[in-house]
Amino acid sequence: MIERHDHLIRLGARRGVIAIGVNDASHGSQPRSLLEGCAAQGCGPDPFVAAPAKIAGVGPNPLRRAVEDRSLQPPLIATAFAQYLRDQDSATFIKQVARHYTCASLERLSQMSDRAGRRAAVLALGFMGDYGSNAVVGRALTDRDRGVRTIAENAIQDLWRRVGSREQRLTLRCIERMNQTKRYDDAIRIATELIHESPWIAEAWRQRGSAHFQLAQYEAAIRNCHQALEINPYHFAAAAGIGECYLRQENPVAALDSFRRALRLNPGLEEVRAQVVRLQRSMRDE
Repeated sequence: MIERHDHLIRLGARRGVIAIGVNDASHGSQPRSLLEGCAAQGCGPDPFVAAPAKIAGVGPNPLRRAVEDRSLQPPLIATAFAQYLRDQDSATFIKQVARHYTCASLERLSQMSDRAGRRAAVLALGFMGDYGSNAVVGRALTDRDRGVRTIAENAIQDLWRRVGSREQRLTLRCIERMNQTKRYDDAIRIATELIHESPWIAEAWRQRGSAHFQLAQYEAAIRNCHQALEINPYHFAAAAGIGECYLRQENPVAALDSFRRALRLNPGLEEVRAQVVRLQRSMRDE
């Protein structure tokens, strides 16, 4: 029995696939084409749920653990990611990943895989996940790899919009467009209606705060951004927005504190970092 067990392990090793490394590269903003509703469908089947029976008399079954841990290994997703970097075809990337991984598997990969696997997993969550993956992608904002951090910054802002029902998501996008087209009063009105209906949607508070900021209503903007942070502690944009409000109110101490909080959440905010340096120098000179 032991010899058969060793044979199975050697056979599994011969059939393994070596993870493909991806050279460090600047990724910029990822494409915005999204697979709406994929998260609700479980992001594809998980091929790693089955496992062979335990071999009697050998203790914990290494072969079973190897099969279960395949969901934490990056070969398939790393290959898909390398192809995505070459052709920038997000639809093909989503299709390939959804065929082999669930969102839960992607979340594990984003924390436990090698650099290429973490990059690929966070990118896939940005395309396929929803607000339920917010905490995992939020932690990726402070990953040791700059590529992971850059991808996470783009991905998490998409997740913030993917919350609630389909109608609520459309309303969020409508509010965002109103802010972009300087229809601030309309944005406040629609955001207020959404907040009354679903006060747990952090992005609705943040968008309303953004509209108040543009109208120079800084106290209202601060209150809304604080509420967004209460609901979503990874909302670095809300923290940075509070800092901007305090700057307009000529309160550099509070502004510095808010900007530092934003940087703790997302160290890649270079404009915020520049504000911190400027404020520190200004306060030292005084």
